[in-house]
Amino acid sequence: MAQVKPYSLFTELDIYLFKSGTHYRLYEKFGSHLTIIDGIEGTYFSVWAPSAKSVSVIGDFNYWKAGDHQLNVRWDSSGIWEGFIPLIGKGTVYKYHIESYNGSITTEKADPYARRCEHPPKTASIVWHDNYRWKDEDWMKKRKKHNAIDAPFSVYEVHLGSWKKHLEEDRFLSYFELADNLVNYVKEMNFTHVELMPVMEHPYDPSWGYQLTGYFAPTSRFGYPEEFKYLVDKLHQNDIGIILDWVPSHFPEDAHGLGFFDGSHLYEHPDRRKGYHQDWKSLIFNYERNEVRAFLISNAIFWMEQFHADGLRVDAVASMLFLDYSREEGEWEPNMYGGRENLAVISFLKELNKEVYRSFPDVQTIAEESTAFPMVSKPVFSGGLGFGMKWMMGWMHDTLEYFGKDPIHRKYHQNDITFSLAYAFTENFMLPLSHDEVVYGKNSILGRMPGDEWQRFANLRLLYGYMFTHPGTKLLFMGGEFGQYNEWDFQKSLDWNLLEFEPHKNLQNYYKALNKLYKTTPALYEKGFSGEGFEWISYDDHENCVLSYIRKGYDSKYNVIVVCNLTPTIRENYKIGVPIKSKIKEIFNSDAKDFGGSGVINKKQIAAKKDPWNGRDFSVEITLPPLGMVVFQFK
Repeated sequence: MAQVKPYSLFTELDIYLFKSGTHYRLYEKFGSHLTIIDGIEGTYFSVWAPSAKSVSVIGDFNYWKAGDHQLNVRWDSSGIWEGFIPLIGKGTVYKYHIESYNGSITTEKADPYARRCEHPPKTASIVWHDNYRWKDEDWMKKRKKHNAIDAPFSVYEVHLGSWKKHLEEDRFLSYFELADNLVNYVKEMNFTHVELMPVMEHPYDPSWGYQLTGYFAPTSRFGYPEEFKYLVDKLHQNDIGIILDWVPSHFPEDAHGLGFFDGSHLYEHPDRRKGYHQDWKSLIFNYERNEVRAFLISNAIFWMEQFHADGLRVDAVASMLFLDYSREEGEWEPNMYGGRENLAVISFLKELNKEVYRSFPDVQTIAEESTAFPMVSKPVFSGGLGFGMKWMMGWMHDTLEYFGKDPIHRKYHQNDITFSLAYAFTENFMLPLSHDEVVYGKNSILGRMPGDEWQRFANLRLLYGYMFTHPGTKLLFMGGEFGQYNEWDFQKSLDWNLLEFEPHKNLQNYYKALNKLYKTTPALYEKGFSGEGFEWISYDDHENCVLSYIRKGYDSKYNVIVVCNLTPTIRENYKIGVPIKSKIKEIFNSDAKDFGGSGVINKKQIAAKKDPWNGRDFSVEITLPPLGMVVFQFK
């Protein structure tokens, strides 16, 4: 076979931008690219390995023999090795054999920029190119309104490997099969978006995808890259957005991965205090290195550009921001100002968000950030990190803890369920009930609810009702919508057989109805990140464990009143203050019989009286169902 021919896709400007950390389309240059040189078809390879003495492409085509196809090092001190190998075509399996100047170290690495990887446990890269023709033009033109911060945003979090399996053949569903099964289900359930736990290639199933080795390749577990594009396309054609979990925080030490890539600490920080994650036994990116920053930002842009992602949920931001994260005294070094913040990470995240929103102003970046770090979801120009939204971890913790208590004790913990409103508008918050809350002995969401079966389901309907009427966008992990009994197991399919039983089917119908209520009630989303969109009626009726509040949109005539009864006691003639002399009509009730409730509803319109209450001139008397959430509209 012909040897390597000199060839380059890099211009002087590319090299300058790469070295300065501001090249955000590196996937167009690095990796393997099918091309034709002097009329001969073949593949151009390029890889960054500045500590290498030699770099060879190895694969089946040369019997995995190092030295036969050595790449050429560039003369500009960029550390890039490159070259064209004739007759190497699509589907060729390959790795890089790297001899390092660092002693006698040699490594065999998968291509960091590979577009396709072998199916685990195999670890090589595959030369790949697809000519997928997108059919989501309508969505792409209008997605700005669907992804806006004043639009309804109800997210279904999915782990593709365990959402549903082909039970007869004991295998994963393919991307093609998911394009039918998952898309139809999400549409039927009225979700606005799907969030996929990491779909990038990863070697170890128990990592759930959070230990990546193929940053530019959809996992081969479910099919080819173009088949994943087909799944995204189908979601878009059904007006469903897609958010991808993205992991720029750490990566595994697997031999074929990014770690110790060229015999040196290339991608990871060389100081273990900054370069090793003790909890996850993984390596941490060197955010101080320009080329690494460009690699990560290019990767974010890649999924937006090549796969039409509508957003990125950025994993483990808190672990990135703080030098002392999960470290004892003496295990970390303060920054130049003596603080615990990782200054390189802060500048990296700001640059990431600036570039994402510059290139794709109609998407969202969402931070999984669990601390009180300020201004995570505020614009970079005003001093923020620039994310579009942030997970409201405090709300999640307080709410689940509160709902886990027997209702008889809840009056002593009223502050736990109302505290989130004290800071609800400091960030653009998303309310998450995520996969992390249904594993490791925490129990399923339904399993946390107290009482007999009826009360558990009533409590869960109430929790979801409170969630959907609380300011902020929404996220639910798969299975929660129909009351999965067991904790999530990544090796098994969800327990879809539960839908044969009425309580679970009723809960599924309830969640579907909640999504519809949310999408069709502007007051529940138009001002979801603003204090103008929320007004307490009463938060201090701890004796009765009742919360009442008003949600407001742009047009006040569509404002709604929400009342939550957090005990199993029916409360008749319960008085709440209202701002105007009007009539109110019940438009939603979690206790409706169709949802498995007892059917305690307010059938007629209720007229407000000139009877001051809750600091307002008018009041109404309503009936509160047991463990129920009721929504009223002004008439």
